[in-house]
Amino acid sequence: MSSKLQIGIFVVILVAIGLGLTVYKAAYLGFPLTPGEKQKIWSVEATMDFVADGDQPVKVSLALPDIQDNYAMIEESSASPDYGASQAIIDNTRWVVWAKRKASGSQKLYYKLKFYYDSKIKSDYNIHEKPDREIEPYNFTGSSKLAAESLLTLVKDRSADNISFTSGLITLFNSDEPFQNVKMLLGDKPSEKAKLLLTTRMLSIEKIPFQVIRGLYLEDGKRKQNLTSLLEVYDGEKWVLFDVKTGRIDMPDNFVIWQRGGDYLFEVRGGHDSKIKFSVIENYVPAKQIAVLDQDATLLNFSLYILPSSEQNAFKSLLLIPIGALVVVFMRILVGLKTSGTFMPILIAIAFTQTKLLTGLIMFIVVVAIGLVIRSYLSRLNLLLVARISAVIIVVIGIMSTITILSYKLGLYNVLSITFFPMIILSWTIERMSILWEEEGAKEVLLQGGGSLIVAVLAYLAMTNTLIQHITFNFPELYFVVLALIIALGKYTGYRLLELRRFKSFAEED
Repeated sequence: MSSKLQIGIFVVILVAIGLGLTVYKAAYLGFPLTPGEKQKIWSVEATMDFVADGDQPVKVSLALPDIQDNYAMIEESSASPDYGASQAIIDNTRWVVWAKRKASGSQKLYYKLKFYYDSKIKSDYNIHEKPDREIEPYNFTGSSKLAAESLLTLVKDRSADNISFTSGLITLFNSDEPFQNVKMLLGDKPSEKAKLLLTTRMLSIEKIPFQVIRGLYLEDGKRKQNLTSLLEVYDGEKWVLFDVKTGRIDMPDNFVIWQRGGDYLFEVRGGHDSKIKFSVIENYVPAKQIAVLDQDATLLNFSLYILPSSEQNAFKSLLLIPIGALVVVFMRILVGLKTSGTFMPILIAIAFTQTKLLTGLIMFIVVVAIGLVIRSYLSRLNLLLVARISAVIIVVIGIMSTITILSYKLGLYNVLSITFFPMIILSWTIERMSILWEEEGAKEVLLQGGGSLIVAVLAYLAMTNTLIQHITFNFPELYFVVLALIIALGKYTGYRLLELRRFKSFAEED
């Protein structure tokens, strides 16, 4: 197998790995591809008030929501002064239980839940699961029994199955001009709660399996609201959801289920006058913050996000170096710019990110120019290489210290950041340019020095780009693609862009 074919296969594999992992993190884990993306977070707070009976144990239980379609829970907490709190699963329902040995007077407990929309989340609820308990028919008495039987006969004649029967009942109870029997059972101004209760009683007489669904509509700023009750009916194959207010057979928009089934939402033992209210608040947080919360993902458990913040900040700078390397490779191999070494432009670009571009350019030119003058004098002393380099390092430190002090005295505080320049690299640059001057002349020094600065500026612009900074840290897998591009460019042996001027005369003849 030829080296060219091996490199081609290697490049394809690297690109596939890099792009594949990036797509996985963006599409499945929810990492944002652009900086500044926000994720909507819903905060729901349940507030429970009651009066303790006094000098006896108090126990409060609240049903909690389970995982449901399209919503991911990220945080839950309870605030209960002097109460012990624990969670338990009873009859496949999560409960939080507060307990206290003695309490008296007004009591207030809080439960808070945060979640966000995620279309990938699917609940474990099986809509095809058959009912696990028998329906006990409700016994109407007196005239109510006659009215109920009359309505049941009417609806059954107009229906064919459990679903059409339930829909007929809801339509009947929500009619603008209700029948006399409906008025007898509901009254003249029935509430939604009364309609739901009557509907369930009528279904129980026909032994149609049903369960009450309690949930919340997600509307920002909704405070002190009650849960909305929906009705779920089993049609023989699956559970179908009904809105007893509108008769709609579908899950309402922006609706989250808090409790499915159950005889009660919360219970207070050792107290009275209990009530519960819910508040909903909408917030926005960085989308990356939500993605990082998914600690179950193996990819995240072996990523930079598990490191302490200080180490993460260090890697944010280190991960920009390959971008600078790609710029250097592109400018040298394809464009044909000459630079003073390969890594020197990258390190200068890193220094520019700390000093700012204009300040860094001026200081770099000043230090190198002064260093070249002093280096030319040292060369006349015929010093050995090690001693000469060491002397240049000391001179560079002296130049930088002098410039820093003078800048501070003059109030030029931006120049104080000159200390971020790598002194060893500056010293080697001065030494290299000095030798180049002696061997090739001033023109070659200007070409390589100017090329180095141009490449450093381009690398600086790439490394300080907000989008690139975001992608390099959040999607380091893309460095497989960067590596593949550098390897591919390493096999390029064609003409460079700056070499085209050599063929200008041929074009003029044509």
